Amino acid sequence: MNSFNAIRRFPLSAALAIMVLLVIVQGCGSTSGTAIDEAPAPPPLTAEQTSLNLDSFDMVWTTIRDKHWDPELGGLDWPAVKDELRPQIEAATTMGEARGVMIDLIHRLGQSHFGIFPASVYDDAAASTGESSDEDKPHGRDGATGLDVRVRDGQTLVVAVQPDSPADEAGVKPGWELLSVGETILATRVEKLAASMQDKSSKGLMLSMSMKARLIGGIGEVMPMVLRDGSGQEVELELELVEGRGTKTTLGNLPAVRVWHETRTLPGDIGYFRFNFFLGIMEVMPAYNEAMQSFLDAKAIIIDLRGNPGGLGAMAMGMSGWFIEGRGHQLGVMTLRTGDLKFIINPRANRFQGLLALLVDDLSASTAEIMAGGLQDLGRAKLFGVTSAGAALPSVIDKLPNGDGFQYAIANYVSAGGLELEGHGVKPDFEIVATRELLLQEGDPVLKAAIAWIESQ
Repeated sequence: MNSFNAIRRFPLSAALAIMVLLVIVQGCGSTSGTAIDEAPAPPPLTAEQTSLNLDSFDMVWTTIRDKHWDPELGGLDWPAVKDELRPQIEAATTMGEARGVMIDLIHRLGQSHFGIFPASVYDDAAASTGESSDEDKPHGRDGATGLDVRVRDGQTLVVAVQPDSPADEAGVKPGWELLSVGETILATRVEKLAASMQDKSSKGLMLSMSMKARLIGGIGEVMPMVLRDGSGQEVELELELVEGRGTKTTLGNLPAVRVWHETRTLPGDIGYFRFNFFLGIMEVMPAYNEAMQSFLDAKAIIIDLRGNPGGLGAMAMGMSGWFIEGRGHQLGVMTLRTGDLKFIINPRANRFQGLLALLVDDLSASTAEIMAGGLQDLGRAKLFGVTSAGAALPSVIDKLPNGDGFQYAIANYVSAGGLELEGHGVKPDFEIVATRELLLQEGDPVLKAAIAWIESQ
């Protein structure tokens, strides 16, 4: 399918929008052979490319005029901005220059939740959804290694290893650094991507998702990689990819994603629940409610929202009802051009009255931020980890005529405490950065910090 004729639009949370950047256009293909660190300097723009850039600029300008939640754009003279910047598109000689003009355009709003994403970023993000763009492969890109990674200070660190996965069987541990996958040197890749997204408030989310995407492939494929173990030695592995964790779930026109959840009882009478999306409502909600019911008499509950990019806001309203007494409480308010949407908490007849800890990181976004920030503002939960993604708003991604992606928010959100989460994120009560050293020493320092807080009470 021709990408310029395949503009697809996804109204969804900002973080979920980021997750599906690469599959907006069918036919993106595998990313294994596209390393931007090896790409030559771009050639000068052709007349056709300039025309496509002009069309893209007009599309961005018109979309903001018609779709922004504030029709007045805060008093900004939007037609004057167009008159000033459009000639610069015509004069641009490279894609970088043209893209810079469009970024300047959206920055005139003074808001952090709008972005232009280079096509090169798409080449990493698509695989993170597990959705195949190659219909000839019977298993698509549904295979996984069992590794969960985050980018910290330019390093791609293993933060968790799924039990009984290929990575677990190979002996990989939290804290190991992933140096390369295939022929791609990840540190170089991270540096290049970071430079292309230097103005994005959700850079941490984008970088980590981009690196996670490189660990997805077809079931049965062998993925060569090099890691640095706890002693500093390089370890070469070839991991055969197996079927990913969880159940495939779709929502609207989103690509299918795998949704999973887990329930545990930790030592010290602590209930623990973790899930990776606010999706799969017929699967996740019953499991969550069953877990909360079983934890009613526990000393504490830990809800792990790390890596959760959000989804359905209504799920957060229902989930929070296990911890809030009385009616009329809300997690926050979302303002659209057509009016306000209040995230009213739906209280349960039986609520949990013990200690509540939520774990968050820079991949916790959207509905995960709304739930965490709301319960924190209401004084009901303590948060552990690092500041969340700051990608809380419902947004849309349009594929521009020039091949880039344009993400724009269609609402504003303010938490129960009056804070705008977009571009700022939710700040934890106890900041614990999972560095390589801490991961090697403790395995999961964030979870251990939450348990220590509970024991101290």
